[in-house]
Amino acid sequence: MSVPVVQFKNVSKIFDAGTPKAFTALKDVSFTVNDKPDHGEMIAILGPSGCGKSTLLNLIAGFASHLPVTEGEVLVRGNLVTGPGWDRGMIFQKYSSFPHLTVLKNVAFGLDMNRERLGLSRADVTTLAHDWIKRVGLAGHEHKYPKQLSGGQQQRVAIARTLAVRPSILLMDEPFSALDEPTRIDMQRLLVELWQDVEATVFIVTHSIQEAVFLGDRIWIMGTNPGHLAVEINDILPPSNGVDPAVAMTDPAYLQAIKIVGEEFERAAMGTS
Repeated sequence: MSVPVVQFKNVSKIFDAGTPKAFTALKDVSFTVNDKPDHGEMIAILGPSGCGKSTLLNLIAGFASHLPVTEGEVLVRGNLVTGPGWDRGMIFQKYSSFPHLTVLKNVAFGLDMNRERLGLSRADVTTLAHDWIKRVGLAGHEHKYPKQLSGGQQQRVAIARTLAVRPSILLMDEPFSALDEPTRIDMQRLLVELWQDVEATVFIVTHSIQEAVFLGDRIWIMGTNPGHLAVEINDILPPSNGVDPAVAMTDPAYLQAIKIVGEEFERAAMGTS
C-alpha cells in the first residue's frame, strides 16, 4: 500500500498556549489524503472565518510560525513535517512575486533553486521559464516587473513559478479572492488546465461555494470554536476537467451541488454539523 500524500493524526494547534491569549485554532483534526497516480486530487476547503483553514495549510507547508503542533502529527509522504520542502508549493491571496525581479526571473527563480534536483542546466531553466510563461498566457510580458502587471497577471506569475518546479502538493490560500469575477473565472479555467499536468495534490482554501464545487474533487467544510473538520462532500460533485467554469454554473448538476454544499456550510457555521 502506498504511503499517504498528507496525513493529520489527531492534530491540535493552540497559539500562545499557557498564556491569557491562548487560542485553539484546530482541535483533534484527522484525515488521510492518498495519492492518485496520473491524476492528482483537488480538495476545496470551506468554512467561516476563524475556523483554522489557513492554519491547516500552513501546517502542511511547514512554516515556522505554525510548528510544532500542540498535539498530534502532521505527515507528508510518511515523514513528520518539521519545515518547508520543495515538494510543497504555496500560492497566497496576496500576490507574492518578487518586486525587484522581472516575470522571467520570477518564474525562473524556483527552477534555478532546484536546478540540481531537477537535473537542469541554466539554459534549461530559461527555456522552461519561457514555456511556463507562455502556458499561463503571459508571453510578451517576460521583461516586465510585477508592478507593471494587473492582479490577475501577477497571480499567473505565482502559479507559473510554483508549478514549474512540479511540487507534489500545491497549497492555495484564497488565491483568487481579490480578483474581479471575469478574471477569477479565467484563473479557475487556467488552474484546472494546469494542475493535472503536474499531477499534484491540491488544497485550496476559498470562501466561494461556487468555486469549491467547480474546482473540488472533494470539499471539506470546517466548523469553528474550535476549528475542526465538520463535513466531507465528494459524491455529488460534477467533474471539472474539460468543463468551462462559466458554462458549469448554469448546469443543473452544478446548481444542485451548490445548493447542497451551501446548506452544509450554513449548518457548520451554526455549529450544528
